[in-house]
Amino acid sequence: MPYLIVLIGLAFIYGYLNGQYGSASVVSAMISSRSIHPRLALLLTAVGMGLGPFVLGSAVAATVADGLVQAGSINFAVVIAALGGAILWSLFTLWLKIPVSMSQGLFGGLIGAAWVGFGHEIILIAGITKLVAGLFLSPFLGLICGFAAMHLCYALTASATPHMNIWFQRGQILVSFIMAMAFGSNDAQKLMGAIVLGLVTLNMLTPTQLPGWVIAFSASALCAGTLVGGWRLIHTMGGKFYKIRPIHGFGAQAASAGVIMGAGLLGWPVSGSQVVTSAIIGAGSADRLQKVRWGVVQQIAIGWLLTMPMTGLVSALLYHLIKGLI
Repeated sequence: MPYLIVLIGLAFIYGYLNGQYGSASVVSAMISSRSIHPRLALLLTAVGMGLGPFVLGSAVAATVADGLVQAGSINFAVVIAALGGAILWSLFTLWLKIPVSMSQGLFGGLIGAAWVGFGHEIILIAGITKLVAGLFLSPFLGLICGFAAMHLCYALTASATPHMNIWFQRGQILVSFIMAMAFGSNDAQKLMGAIVLGLVTLNMLTPTQLPGWVIAFSASALCAGTLVGGWRLIHTMGGKFYKIRPIHGFGAQAASAGVIMGAGLLGWPVSGSQVVTSAIIGAGSADRLQKVRWGVVQQIAIGWLLTMPMTGLVSALLYHLIKGLI
């Protein structure tokens, strides 16, 4: 029972922080373009994130629980070290106001702790290939789709009056809710997979089982973090890239929703925050490249590249500390 309490406690902290990162991704464009009041935006996002895990399936959870490492061959310390490493890195980057990928943090931590504890044979190459493809291709898809969505919006509204901004504001609210569902589904499933993996090491589940309470718990943890809101990150994503207008917000959110939802249905674990950030950049660069503050983009890109190696290292160190205690 004490081990279960530790697992649930760390899982909630991870989900809570993930919700803060997620809220920044989903609402930053809405708030920056003045399409909706900030608190209402967070409430709408929380509802969407809470519904997503129940509506859009659990293919990603299966990838995490049984597709990256041999679930039956690791121990409880690996899962705890992975969650701990992801949490410590996210707190550090949150303090720096750099929006990094919580998903990359969890995966890097899981791989690092498992590798140090049981050797590279424990790693499943097919699952890692799927992971790398999802995590590293999705930002480019977000960038391209955001760029294309903006050009499509401009083409369809070439003769429109400024009154069209009202419709973009309303449309942005709708696509942001859809994106919140997709984001919540994809990110909550990673937490579900980590919890299932922990329960497997405690001999309480098999890797193919996904109890309803795990789904509800994961959704609740994300909702709690979303309602509080990652205000420091919202400022970075909503204001530092460029001045976001309703048309930018609509195009970026629509592109993000499509990429994240498609990846979730295919079982590809992607980083929602990376997709949204790259879509916002793509939407801005559709106007002109000079519009985007590329110094901020470079800072965030460095954070993305460092996340998996750093969490892998931190989780490996945590594993050595934890394995002697349990």
